[in-house]
Amino acid sequence: MTASEFYSALQGKTVSFIGVGRTNLPLIEKFIAHGAKVSVRDKREAEALGEDGAYLRGLGAELICGADYLENITEDMLFRTPGVPYLLPQLQAAKARGTAVTSEMEVFFDLCPCKIYAVTGSDGKTTTTSVIAEMLKAAGKTVHLGGNIGRPLLPEIEKIRPEDVAVVELSSFQLISMRKSPDVAVITNLSPNHLDVHKDMDEYVNAKKNIFLHQNAFKRTVLNADNALTAACAGETRGATLLFSRREQTNGAWCSESGEIYFGDTFVMRESDIQIPGKHNVENYLAAISAVWGDVPAETIVSVAKTFGGVEHRMEFVRELNGVRWYNDSIATSPSRAMIGTLSLYDFKIVMIAGGADKKVPFDELGGMICDKVKTLILLSPAEPLPGFKPAAAGKIEAAVRGAANYREGAPEIYNVHTMEDAVALAREKAQRGDIVSLCPAATGFDMYKSFAERGDLFRSVVQGLR
Repeated sequence: MTASEFYSALQGKTVSFIGVGRTNLPLIEKFIAHGAKVSVRDKREAEALGEDGAYLRGLGAELICGADYLENITEDMLFRTPGVPYLLPQLQAAKARGTAVTSEMEVFFDLCPCKIYAVTGSDGKTTTTSVIAEMLKAAGKTVHLGGNIGRPLLPEIEKIRPEDVAVVELSSFQLISMRKSPDVAVITNLSPNHLDVHKDMDEYVNAKKNIFLHQNAFKRTVLNADNALTAACAGETRGATLLFSRREQTNGAWCSESGEIYFGDTFVMRESDIQIPGKHNVENYLAAISAVWGDVPAETIVSVAKTFGGVEHRMEFVRELNGVRWYNDSIATSPSRAMIGTLSLYDFKIVMIAGGADKKVPFDELGGMICDKVKTLILLSPAEPLPGFKPAAAGKIEAAVRGAANYREGAPEIYNVHTMEDAVALAREKAQRGDIVSLCPAATGFDMYKSFAERGDLFRSVVQGLR
């Protein structure tokens, strides 16, 4: 089916969208314009939707709001957002009644006329996706960037040409229901994550595998040879399989002990050519090189490495004030991300602002590393538990630090605060010339903020406001 045929078929169909958000609004506009009868379901009460709610009503959409927003789903189609679990009983009941339960990304994959590169993983997927997109753009391709990063792509499907490329980041929440895989599939790594939503680690890993399970023999899968869970996927791939590694020579991109990066036997560049810091970003480049090799000239790959400054909220340099450098690593929403990111970069102890919502992942290993790498730990949590939100992770992080074998009283100093402003003010008080202060939460922001980006934006704003 072409995009035009799909949109033509919407005339008179009943379609419901879960959630009023940046992904759904452009889709809702498109569907209504093509004659669909649209309803929008949101757990918030209608008055809490503000201008968005009024705008949707003006378009002619019906609003179904409040605690029972997922009851009585009888529409022809239901579009879920990634944050709404596919296996939710209400969605499965709707499916059993004949409703097509789908998502923006699933339909995009069905209709996309061009080559798709897709990236998933527990950590590093946004940077890897961005690097792949930059390399393809530098090679002269028209790139459509979306999925879990950037804008929704389905509303633009009619503008995408066969000679273009789509580069998408996919979360486990998106992948769990997908039954089509991209032309090039990348898994950066796998570690415990989102176990507050997935019933267990097996469900989480199996969701990720959908990125390659539906490929044919002419597609490509890129896997991390240094991560046991990821490397084990090689036995289940259907297409050409490339492994990347920082430890050993592979058939994909790999890095020697002396810092030289190769693809197979071909020298590409030196590790030091990569502008964004951190060993994990070397891994991200190895994944990206493996994904685009053959589509992007080697000299273009090197040029991107030397000029690409990275993605905001990922160890983003904010400013230097009185000899203290401030970094925003709000994307570090898991212990593993904090450990392979910020905490791996410096050979001296830093001031770290951490905390967020608990995703039911272990903090034990992080606790020991904080003792080695942090001199002042500032833990951020709400003053009172927020109704309807997950418990704060601050207490679990503190317990992991104090329970670590290498913990000594006062090393690190530990403080608890309840606002970003207080966290930054305390960090400024404790930091000395030559120090690093990093927002490195090691937890999601969904207890106090709508997203890691909102949290990072606030941190950046408060730090830039220091005088």
